[in-house]
Amino acid sequence: MSAPAEPRWEYRNPVRIVAGDDALQALRNVVHEPARWLLMLPPGARARGLDALVQRHAPGLMHVHDAITPNPDLEDMERLIRQYRATGLQGIVAVGGGSVIDAAKVLAIGLSENGDTLADALRAGNPGRWTRDVHLVAIPTTAGTGSEVTPFATVWDHERRRKHSVGGDAAYPDLCLLDASLTLSLPPDQTLYTALDATSHALESLWNVHRTPISESFAYRALELITASLPGVLRTPRDLALRRAMQHASTLAGLAISQTRTAIAHSISYPLTLRFGIPHGLACSFTLSGLLERHLDDLSTDARVRDLLERTRSMLDALPLREHMRRYADPDAILALRGEMVTPERAGNFRYREITSVEEILRSALT
Repeated sequence: MSAPAEPRWEYRNPVRIVAGDDALQALRNVVHEPARWLLMLPPGARARGLDALVQRHAPGLMHVHDAITPNPDLEDMERLIRQYRATGLQGIVAVGGGSVIDAAKVLAIGLSENGDTLADALRAGNPGRWTRDVHLVAIPTTAGTGSEVTPFATVWDHERRRKHSVGGDAAYPDLCLLDASLTLSLPPDQTLYTALDATSHALESLWNVHRTPISESFAYRALELITASLPGVLRTPRDLALRRAMQHASTLAGLAISQTRTAIAHSISYPLTLRFGIPHGLACSFTLSGLLERHLDDLSTDARVRDLLERTRSMLDALPLREHMRRYADPDAILALRGEMVTPERAGNFRYREITSVEEILRSALT
C-alpha cells in the first residue's frame, strides 16, 4: 500500500545553546578585552549583583544599561539607538527576561541599519530585510519567553496603541547561555506568568498551520516538563532542579515557535497588554484551557499525546487565572476589545479558525 505524500517541511535554528551551572564561562570565548560591548539589564539587576556576575566572565564589557522596562517602547528604543550609534558597539550581552532580550535584538538591528529610522520603517508597515552587524548574546533570567532562540522581537508603540514585530535571521541571537540559578530570585507572579508564556508557546505551535515533526517534538517535551515542574516551582521556588526543568521547557517551546510563530491566543493577548497592561504571559494564556477543551480531538488521536494535553489542561484549570485577569480588567471590558483581537499574522496561523470564534473563546475563559 502506498503512503500519502508528505508535505514539505523544514527546520532551522542557528542559535548556539550552552546550558549548565558553568554556562556563563562561554562568555570568555566571545567577549575579549578590551571590547566595545554593552551589557543590557532590567532595573534592579545591579542590586542583585547580575552585572558583577557577568563581568566576572566578560571583563571586556565597556557599557552597562540597566533601565529596560517590560514591553519595550518604540520611542525608547529609538533613543537607545541614537545613544549608542556613535560608540561603535561590537556586541551586546542581554541578561534578563523577554523584554530585555527583545530590546537587545532591536538595538542591535537598529545600530546596523541605514536609511529610515526603526520607527519610520515599522510604522510604514514594510520594514524590508533587517540586517545585523552587532554580535548578540542572550542570557535569560526567566523561564518563559523563549526569546533567546527565536527570530523575532516585539516592540510596542504605546503612543499609537500598536504592537510591532521585528523578525528574520537578524533577530536570532548568536549565543544563548542557560544557567537556571539566575531564575531562583523570580517573584511568584513573574514565575507564573513567564511559565504560562512557555505553555502558550508550546500549545500555539501545536494547533498551528506551520507545525512540523520537529516543532511538535519540542512542544510535547516542553509540556511534559512544565506539567511535571510548574506546580512544584510555585510551591518551592528555590528548588534548582525544578527551575532548571522550567528553563529547559521555555527554550524548547521557543525552538518550536521559532519555526511556527504563535497563533490565536497571542493574537487575543496584544490589545489586552496595550490597553490594560496585562502581563504578556497571562494575557496569552488565560484562553488556553478553553481552546484545549474545544480542540483536543482535533489535535491528536494518540493516547499518550491526549493524556499529556489533558494533564496540561488540568494544570491550567488549577491555576486562578480568572482572578489574575480581574486584577487588570473586568470581563466586559475585555469582551469589548474582541474586534481588535484578530490579527492575520497571528490568528491566521490557527488551524481551527473557521470553527472557533474569539467571542466564544473569551466567554469560556472569563465566565
